[in-house]
Formats: sequence, structure tokens, C-alpha cells
Amino acid sequence: MRLLSLFCLISALSAQPFNIGGRRELFVDRTLIDRLTGAELRPANPLDAGTVLVMDKPWEGAFSGYFTILKDGGLFRMYHRGVPNSGGDGRNAEVTCYAESPDGIRWTKPELGLHQSQGSRANNLILADAAPYSHNFCPMLDSRPGTPRMERFKALAGLNTTGLAAFSSADGIHWQRMSDKGVIPVPDKSSLDSQNLAFWPEAENKYVAYYRTWKKIDGIGYRWISRSTSDDFLHWTRGEQMDFGDAPSEHLYTNQTSPYFRAPHIYISICARFFPGKQVLTDEQAAAVRVDPKYFKDVSDAVLMTRRGGPRYERTFLDAFPRPGTGWENWVSRSNYPALNIVQTGPTEMSLYVTRNYGQPTHHIRRYTMRLDGFASVHSPYKGGELVTKPLVVSGSRLELNYATSAAGGIRVEIQNEQGIAIPGFAAADAAEITGDEISRFVTWKGSADVRGLAGKTVRLRFVMKDSDLYAMQFR
Repeated sequence: MRLLSLFCLISALSAQPFNIGGRRELFVDRTLIDRLTGAELRPANPLDAGTVLVMDKPWEGAFSGYFTILKDGGLFRMYHRGVPNSGGDGRNAEVTCYAESPDGIRWTKPELGLHQSQGSRANNLILADAAPYSHNFCPMLDSRPGTPRMERFKALAGLNTTGLAAFSSADGIHWQRMSDKGVIPVPDKSSLDSQNLAFWPEAENKYVAYYRTWKKIDGIGYRWISRSTSDDFLHWTRGEQMDFGDAPSEHLYTNQTSPYFRAPHIYISICARFFPGKQVLTDEQAAAVRVDPKYFKDVSDAVLMTRRGGPRYERTFLDAFPRPGTGWENWVSRSNYPALNIVQTGPTEMSLYVTRNYGQPTHHIRRYTMRLDGFASVHSPYKGGELVTKPLVVSGSRLELNYATSAAGGIRVEIQNEQGIAIPGFAAADAAEITGDEISRFVTWKGSADVRGLAGKTVRLRFVMKDSDLYAMQFR
């Protein structure tokens, strides 16, 4: 016990407190974790909720890609590249397609009548004959205060020949260029051939863009991610390559970075991880699923990353998120790519969208579900475990948890001072055990949830857990 107290004291003296105030904090990385005893950080396993859209139109086809999902009030919008045949990037055969949904589950392709394809305007195209911009046209919904109504939507698109061009729209369907030239120049001779994105985060109070670059490590070139910022969407800072800590070097084909809508200071990135030259299928298996002969010599899946500031992603988990799954059709090149943005699709549910069967006549996009905040959790087994946070400066009147336990399990919360000593009245013995499965549950000590007396003070939280998962916490 004396050794543990000494460890807490040394840790307290060396750690600067995190001022989380009343922010919701997710356990998606180790940022706020001082130590875990008998517990572990565990990624979620997104649940397959089935196909939501099939690439069955002549202008869509087997090579549709780079999907973006936007939640615009009560309307969900989907954008993606359509192109029926393989070929060079940036051709006029590439178009930008649009779909919409009232709930993120049931999707339709409206006949917009804007562009002609196959001799008809009865289609869902928002861009056509716009080479090379339909290759990777990637919209955003601009949340910057004071944004003109005519620029409520913005987008980046372009390849090495143009740099990234800026587009704007009032309704998300009718688009126009914002500048005659590219606003983000080509950073090197083999960049930008991916889904390049931008958004306006309140946490940074400026536009940020994340886009494809390449980085050579030990003589091998890897698909990499760079970042730029802008005050006006037209003038961008010089790109800075992101860092991944001590994670292994891997090809990250798309980055799909966005602020998490319930905790926007945390950027979530569920990106495509690509393994060039790693062939899984035999020629016979590839023929059986009718994949294009050029698109089964590689394999890909998705991974979860996070960012909380600075030029660095946290790759806490190296596992696939989700795995490609059973079926030969899932083990082809450039399949299993996640769409940009996670959206809420129910009171307790959020959805991730993933493409399947790339290069095949059965190409489609599927929906995967997770609980709100449920990208990862601190998991404790039946025999029990503990989580102790780093020093935190908090505000609010109550402590809310997003958690799940078994019938046998439970969670108790102890609030400690900076030195790791329980504050009188907030010890684990004073806490009511929490058992159940809820997105929102307030912790109580001796029958009261009131923690207003701790506002502005530096504290630690000790979670005593059994057969349970802790997804998020917030002082409210």
C-alpha cells in the first residue's frame, strides 16, 4: 500500500492536469489514463446492419468510390464517385453521384435532371464532364459561424494536374468553383490520388484539410497523410506530414478524419489500410466472384485512429476496424474502404458505412452500427479491474457515464485528490454500484450525485470495475 501511495505521489508531481471542464471524454486512447490494473483498452466490433446502397446504375458501377456521408439537419446526404470501368484517374467517364435518406438507413437516388448520362437526364449526378474533379470530389457542411448561405457546403477535389480545387454550394447539389486555380498545391509528384477532405472544427477555429501524400521510409514509399489549415478555405498553410508514433509503417489509403459529433475536440479517423501486392484469392476464386482481373492482387481493410491535437494520430489499436469478413468477394483490392463521417442513426446508435465488393458487379456500400461513443472502451473482466485517470480539472454538477455491465458486474467511482487519496464522501465505499447498460447514467455517492464542490479543482477518478465496459464520461 505504501509503494502504491508513493507511485501515485510521484505520478501526481510529474503530470500536468488535463482541464477537461465539462467536455465529454471518450476512452479511445490512453490520453487520460494513468494506469490500468486488470483492465484493458479494447476496440469495438462494429455490427453489420446490411446493404444500404447498390452501385447498379450504368454511371456508377464496380469502381464507384470515395464515399462521403453528411447529416444535414433531418436529411442524410451521400456523395461518391461513379465510374463503370477501370482506367486512368481523372477521366470524363468519372462522375459525382448523390443519394439521400431520412434516417441514414433507407437511401434513395433522386433524379436531379442536372446532367446527361446514357442519353438521359433522369439520374442522380451532381457533377459530370468535370475531369478530374469527379475522381475524388469530397464535400463538407460548413459549420463556421457567419458562413454565407451560398457557401453552406464546401468541397475539395483534384489531382496532381490541378492541385486541390475549392468548390461551394448553397444546397449541396448545385456546385461552383471558388477559385480559378487550385488552393492546395501538389505537395509532391505522386500525391492527392485519394479522398482529400476538409472541415471547420470549433476546437481550432479554422479550416483544416487532411490529404494524401507519400513518405519514404527505409527506401519504401508509403501512402501517407498531411495536414494544412486555412482561415478562409482559399489560402492554406504549407502541408505538414502527420506522425503515427511508434506504430508500424503502413499504407493508409484514405484518412477519413472528422470531429466526433458528441466530443468534437476528438478527431476520429476510420481509414482504409492497404497492402499492395498481398494477394489472398487464387485466380479461380477471383474468377468466381467476377472481380476485374487487375483488382485482386492486393488486399485492404479499415483501422481506427484518433487525434487530439498537434501533427500526430494516436494508433492505439492496430486491429482491423472492422475486419473484411467471410466471402471471397471481400478479399480483393480496394474493398472495405470506410466512408467519410460517422453519423447518429438512432437514440443510442451511430453508423459507419463501408464499401464492399470493389471491382465486382456486386459492388455496394454497407452500414455498420455502434453504440454512441462506442468506438472503444476500458474493459474489465469478471475477476475485476481498475482504471485510474491522470489528474483532471473538472467542472459541472454531476458525473455522467456511458457504460455497460453484465448482471454480475458493476462499476464504482472514487474521486481522489491529485495525490491519489480518496476525497471524503467520494470514496469507492461511498459510491453506489452501477449495473446495467446505458448511454447516460449519473454516479452517486451516499445517495447524492452533486459534485459542484469539486469544480475547478484537480482530481483523479478511480473506476473499480467488474465484467464491464466504460465508453465515456462527462462532468455536466
